[in-house]
Amino acid sequence: MMMDGFLKRFENVLDPFEDKGEARDHARVNRIGHLEPLPGDANAFIWHFAKQAKWPLIGLLITGGLTGLIEAVMFTGVGWLVDAMENSDPATFLADNVWLITALLFVTLIGRALVLFAASVLEEQMIAPSFFNRIRWQSYRRIIEQSYTFFQNDFAGRLAQKVQQAGQATGDFVTTILQTFWSFITFVVLTISILGAIDWRMSVVLAVWSLGYVWMIRNLLPQIRTLGRERANANSVWTGRVVDSFTNILSVKLFDSTRAEDAFVKEGFSRYVEAVRRLCRALTTIRTAIAVLNGLMMTGIGWVAIVGWQSGSVSSGGVAAALGLVLRLNQMSGWMMFNINGLVRNYGTIQDAVATISPVPTLTDRPDARPLEVVRGEVAFRDVTFHYGKGGGIIDNFSLTIRPGEKVGLVGRSGAGKTTLVNLLLRLYDVEKGSITIDGQNIADVTQASLRGAIGVVTQDTALLHRSIRENIAYGRSDADDDLIFDAARRANASGFIPGLRDPKGNSGYAATVGERGIKLSGGQRQRIAIARVLLKDAPILLLDEATSALDSEVEAAIQENLNVMMEGKTVIAIAHRLSTIASLDRLIVLDEGRIVEEGRHDELIRRGGLYAQLWERQSGGFLGDGERNAAE
Repeated sequence: MMMDGFLKRFENVLDPFEDKGEARDHARVNRIGHLEPLPGDANAFIWHFAKQAKWPLIGLLITGGLTGLIEAVMFTGVGWLVDAMENSDPATFLADNVWLITALLFVTLIGRALVLFAASVLEEQMIAPSFFNRIRWQSYRRIIEQSYTFFQNDFAGRLAQKVQQAGQATGDFVTTILQTFWSFITFVVLTISILGAIDWRMSVVLAVWSLGYVWMIRNLLPQIRTLGRERANANSVWTGRVVDSFTNILSVKLFDSTRAEDAFVKEGFSRYVEAVRRLCRALTTIRTAIAVLNGLMMTGIGWVAIVGWQSGSVSSGGVAAALGLVLRLNQMSGWMMFNINGLVRNYGTIQDAVATISPVPTLTDRPDARPLEVVRGEVAFRDVTFHYGKGGGIIDNFSLTIRPGEKVGLVGRSGAGKTTLVNLLLRLYDVEKGSITIDGQNIADVTQASLRGAIGVVTQDTALLHRSIRENIAYGRSDADDDLIFDAARRANASGFIPGLRDPKGNSGYAATVGERGIKLSGGQRQRIAIARVLLKDAPILLLDEATSALDSEVEAAIQENLNVMMEGKTVIAIAHRLSTIASLDRLIVLDEGRIVEEGRHDELIRRGGLYAQLWERQSGGFLGDGERNAAE
């Protein structure tokens, strides 16, 4: 316990959650994209983080050098002892060599232990927990600030893998360089110097060996670096595919009767296995080359030592020291080549991870962005054009003004642009032309956090966080107490089923976890939790994208009154497949191919006999044509 308490003192030397990217401008902390991007070059990426742990890493450099020094001294000391034994009377050996024996005992028992203890504290207490995690934390923060499109174009599992790999590979790379590699270099230099002092020919043999070792590193390891990067990428691909399968397990169970999912995942595994095999073939080649080179080195040193002993130029202690040093060098060189292989693989992993982590977010707050101030709640689209980068189609020169407190419904066939307009208002995408304003403030000029904080959203595809019911309801208002949370659940007609929930860990009711994306709950239960979350957030603007689509008619009727209360005094934009749920709104906007083709109240639009009337007739009659099956998507 005493040792445990002592070691804890070193664990807070580095803050695992410090982020230098925001230190220069604390006023921008609440802005999306306020963090400085991480370097896009692997070398710059490594140096960026190494500077953040300067003193512990310098300490690791010192202990690494001392470790190599102690190794060389201990093997050389064997030679000194042999010579001392040859030149001393056994009866007076200890008295005649007291200083030599004391020095060797100090190095072996105390000096070596102190150096290894210091190195262990630096690596295990300061660097491994905090430095590694700081890299992961800063990498996570850069990825989480990427645009919505960024996440649509990649696997969540693959992105998580990149965050993990970045921390592990960068940390391993730096610590191996400063501790293992530097210790080896120190040992090699000292060994060449010591053997040169014994017989100059030995230093020549070692110099030639060193050149061969460097040649192999320079000519054979680049291939391993490339193969290591390919292995890292293949690893993240199969991980992403497995996570995608597990995340969408219901679809897999319901539709994958031909086991196509197995084939898809297996193909990812196959790519990984092939990448590992290529890497392992290269490793076998380089390990064989090292074995041959080391064999030649040991034979050469041994021959010079024996010839020198025969001629009297090398003492018995010199032979013992030389053979001990080269045998240790043989062991260390094979071990070091393994570590160099690891360095190269880690470098390739870093290169691969940096390509994902370092890109600058495409959708960020402007440098002078200010918080949105919602006083009235007017929403205006002015000549908005947006095509998802397709060059045409979705929305062209769209204009619409929603008055403060007005309840507006968006209606139209699938692909009419309704959800796109909602996404643009939330600034999940930037408009290509035109502007969107709230109370006269261009949403491109305000912080994204304040914009989305002023809007409550219930979507058709409700995904909950794998956390407790309480945390999910309070997600948009973290300061809410239990009374507010319980009241929101009651108004969303969710308080009836929540007490009966249980999770595998024994938690129940509001403490029960809901599973990834809320998979443990029914669609209607998830929807009611999402509605409770919006009720609790109490934002001045509401976006309801099929807010009650997953509810049966009885439950929908039970919460409709509370939804009406929730909408009082707020600006509301609602999308609905079931037109009856929005028929009572102040105004209905009928869209077709990104344009407004009709607008007015429900009864007005019915009398006109246009697109809305057709949709209403088909839906109220219980039938929807193929082209008009969905009234709001």
